[in-house]
Amino acid sequence: MDKHAKIYVAGHRGLVGSALMRNLRAGGYTNFLTRTHAELDLTSQAAVEAFFAAEKPNYVFLAAARVGGIHANNTYPAEFIRDNLAIQTNIIHAAWKNKVKRLLFLGSSCIYPKLAPQPMKEEHLLTGPLEPTNRPYALAKIAGIEMCWAYNRQYGTQYLAVMPTNLYGPGDNYHPENSHVIPALIRRFHEAKLASAPSVMVWGSGTPRREFLYSEDMADACAYLMNLPDEEFARLLWPAGSLLESCNLGLAPLVNIGVGHDLSIRELAEAVKDVVGYQGAIEFDATKPDGTPRKLMNVRRLNAMGWKAHTGMHEGLARAYQDFMAANVH
Repeated sequence: MDKHAKIYVAGHRGLVGSALMRNLRAGGYTNFLTRTHAELDLTSQAAVEAFFAAEKPNYVFLAAARVGGIHANNTYPAEFIRDNLAIQTNIIHAAWKNKVKRLLFLGSSCIYPKLAPQPMKEEHLLTGPLEPTNRPYALAKIAGIEMCWAYNRQYGTQYLAVMPTNLYGPGDNYHPENSHVIPALIRRFHEAKLASAPSVMVWGSGTPRREFLYSEDMADACAYLMNLPDEEFARLLWPAGSLLESCNLGLAPLVNIGVGHDLSIRELAEAVKDVVGYQGAIEFDATKPDGTPRKLMNVRRLNAMGWKAHTGMHEGLARAYQDFMAANVH
């Protein structure tokens, strides 16, 4: 990407988008297009098309989405499928109409089957049933991957989908009910510490295993991929060969982003407890849903291209807790 190219980061104030902005600024990029939700409703096709027609971005990072943990996915399934389908459909189509050079679509590891072989490879997409608790969100993201693939095949676009594993880091959502597991645990242990509570209750049995990636590492991987030389980037879009040869063959234009190892929710809770400095006990509510038993990404494809995550779990959790404290969230 040229340092002066127009770069549109959709969802620039969220966990993913803000990390992308910090990484790109540190890399010397200066020409950003950003809009808050109040300035641009991404679920409105007319508004999105007017924005693209007026601004003509060269590159797009599609990080805007309605996201949340198990509770939010269970409570708002209609919004999760409706809003995400609308956002990505509007942006991908407008990008094609306005000749965007490259687009990076950010998905989620929940696109893979609930009982996918571990670690999950890109080719495991659509090989089995999804986890029911986040199926609406997962189906929307799968549709986004398929849309990128379809536009690449039909129009010769260069749209790549990346599937980050579970993310955490600066700018996370610490809502007591609608946040993901790490920010929820940080808040819960912090509040228990302030209240000198004897114990903290954690949802589920504590046995599911999860992989976690620091958001700054995710952003670095995205920038790395978007800066690949044309030939290497094209191989990610059409791995079987030329556009015509791979029309319905080969892998989807999809790359996993992760660290390649996981830990149990029990181990995670212990790690957060240690970082926060909480002295009480941890209890598990086995009546609450566990979700998928295990979600570990196979990241060999990305590693083979020369990129690996570099932030350790304890270091990342410590930074995340510092961010929580700086935000003065109690």
